[in-house]
Amino acid sequence: MSWFWTSLFTRRPTRHFARLDTQGHCLAFKQCANKPEAGNWVEINEIRLAWLNRPLPANARVCPLPRNNWVQRSLTA
Repeated sequence: MSWFWTSLFTRRPTRHFARLDTQGHCLAFKQCANKPEAGNWVEINEIRLAWLNRPLPANARVCPLPRNNWVQRSLTA
């Protein structure tokens, strides 16, 4: 019975996103499970209000994880 309650109340981890304008300045932040579809959203490692209306630091971006596709892994090596 405990598996029922844990599966009922488990949440997917939230990810952090920043919306950028054409110059790379941060316009907004958002926390959600999936990447927003509309707009120029990039995944970041944390939200800092000091980044608003300023260029997003390069070290703030999260690199996408490689998929389990063995062809892509072998090509990058």
